[in-house]
Amino acid sequence: MEHVYVFNSAHVSDRAALDRFCATVRPRATRMALIELRDAALAGDVVQDSLLKLVSNYSERPDSEWAPLFYSILRNRITDMHRRRKVERLFEFFFSSDDDEDQPPAWESIADAALGPEQEVANAQLAGRIADAISNLSARQREAFLLREMEGLSIADTATAMKVSEGSVKTHHLRALTRLRELLEADRPV
Repeated sequence: MEHVYVFNSAHVSDRAALDRFCATVRPRATRMALIELRDAALAGDVVQDSLLKLVSNYSERPDSEWAPLFYSILRNRITDMHRRRKVERLFEFFFSSDDDEDQPPAWESIADAALGPEQEVANAQLAGRIADAISNLSARQREAFLLREMEGLSIADTATAMKVSEGSVKTHHLRALTRLRELLEADRPV
């Protein structure tokens, strides 16, 4: 008995749109996760898990909902990783040997490799200063800043992703910008 498969052309085009969304959002989300987690491999895993959950559970949703849903999933995954790492650090503190080496964060991936060595070092230092300043923000300020500034989400989409009101997004975003300005001014090399 021969099976006849009928493909809904709207479903195929939705799948193509979802694939484009995932391809577009992956690099920016990875940078965002890298700033939060300071581990390139872990950031890539968190983004991959978040995209997989979006595709598996929310592909039938309208494309206008994908960004807020994805960033909400990503935020939850990053929070889970922070919790897991906190527990791992406790175990490492009590059970690790003195032979363990800490690896520095992979900020080299942010710098433009086409520049000369001096500019690469300057870019890496600047990226590190910015990442340090962002990491000194409160969790909500950091999330509002990253979603609005790095991802370009609207206030409404950011509010949906963060599960807060639009007014709260505006407040967190403004406070983040003010605090970043203060931190970067204080940390400016002479």
